[in-house]
Amino acid sequence: MERYILTTQQKALKINLNSQIYGTFAEIGAGQEVVRHFFRAGGASGTVAKAMSAYDKDFSDAIYGREPDGRYVTESRLRKMLAQEYRLVEERIDRSKNPDKCFFTYANTVATIDFAKRYKGHGWMGCKFQLTPDSPPNEVIFHVRLKENEAVLQQETIGIMGVNLIYACFHIINDPNELLKSLYDNLSRDKVEIDMINVSGPDFEGVDNRLLSLQLIKNGFTDAVIFGPDGNNLLPAGLLYKKNILALRGSFRPVTKVNMDMMKKGYEYFLRDPRVKKDNVEVLFEITLNNLRAEGEIDEQDFLDRAEILCSLGYKVLISNFQEYYKLVHYFSEFTKARMGIILGVSSLKDVFNEKYYRSLPGGILEAMGIMFSRDLKIYVYPSKPTEDSPLETTQNMWVHPRLRPLFEYLTFNGRIKDIETYDPNILHIFSPRVLRMIKKGEPGWGDMLPEGVEEIIRSKHLFGYKEVEAPAENV
Repeated sequence: MERYILTTQQKALKINLNSQIYGTFAEIGAGQEVVRHFFRAGGASGTVAKAMSAYDKDFSDAIYGREPDGRYVTESRLRKMLAQEYRLVEERIDRSKNPDKCFFTYANTVATIDFAKRYKGHGWMGCKFQLTPDSPPNEVIFHVRLKENEAVLQQETIGIMGVNLIYACFHIINDPNELLKSLYDNLSRDKVEIDMINVSGPDFEGVDNRLLSLQLIKNGFTDAVIFGPDGNNLLPAGLLYKKNILALRGSFRPVTKVNMDMMKKGYEYFLRDPRVKKDNVEVLFEITLNNLRAEGEIDEQDFLDRAEILCSLGYKVLISNFQEYYKLVHYFSEFTKARMGIILGVSSLKDVFNEKYYRSLPGGILEAMGIMFSRDLKIYVYPSKPTEDSPLETTQNMWVHPRLRPLFEYLTFNGRIKDIETYDPNILHIFSPRVLRMIKKGEPGWGDMLPEGVEEIIRSKHLFGYKEVEAPAENV
């Protein structure tokens, strides 16, 4: 059943008329755009206990403490705001006089577009709230990238999205996917991008933040999300800023010894580069949305199975909507100008040099190559040997269309495309689809094709359709 969407004023008024909802607003940077909607709607005295804007940096530091990096538009600052203001609500509102009140704190810290229009603007917003009196609070926190070219328009967007957030926390919490969609009520996706969200608290038990990341991509709210080994979502701009990024794309269904050898050897090659600093490297395992849709609609459990293993191995995972590699490189270049690396198999490199993937570009494959290699990028190529009788395939003997051969040779000669020569020859026969079939059919030997510890994870958590096969009863 399709959800009926209220206007921003209707949402604010509905909150104001609910005598059980009571709390505070703290907004930094873009004015008090959210609370203004509640004042304009009428009846705000029953909802707003306090509204404030610690706009001066010294005042802000005196209230919330100074951030180690000296910045103000950060997740850390937002969390301090939510914690401090919610604590004050609990301390200052006499619970004995307000036994039925559900407390909340809304906060944001936002930087809108600058006068020179060099920086588009971004911000953090969140809500800490309880759904029943005296229950522990929940939290919804997310980051936005503002796309409009006028500060006043960005402020209006922040105001509408803030109202959407508070309304969703009290009225749409039972369906996290709908809660996520409702943040865009009365807003165009062209105006604002949500690129990170995390939820927590007793009313979000059982909600996997990685699935919320996936929903961001599926709904077109952003093109890429990253989550860490702990399963929580990470802000791409914060993680990748000025980093040497090394990425490996794959299905990882499941991750195999080949995948791990590709990453290990590619990482070693990457560190040999004098323009790469070991303590500045950020390693990512990337799965594209197209890959997740390989068998039709996205299977969320299948996605979680892949994520579970990669996270358990201690890696960060990037989910993207970038089918073509040049789009991935362009995305990375938004955050860093440092040297980047991509690890590919020979078959994937063939796709990079297949002109059919670039027909939508006015400049075709030359435009795509210009986007990729005008950045500080190196591609590391892992060899292929599909069968025991097949010749080993590397950049030295792979087929490239004669029309593109000069371009290919130019890039290999200059070291922008480089073979991984230290590969493990004993594992080249391993392919994820074969391993997956063996797992589902209960065939023996699949564990030998996986990194150490992965077989145990699959068995214990019954991932990828694994089922215990009962041993046949012995004849008595």
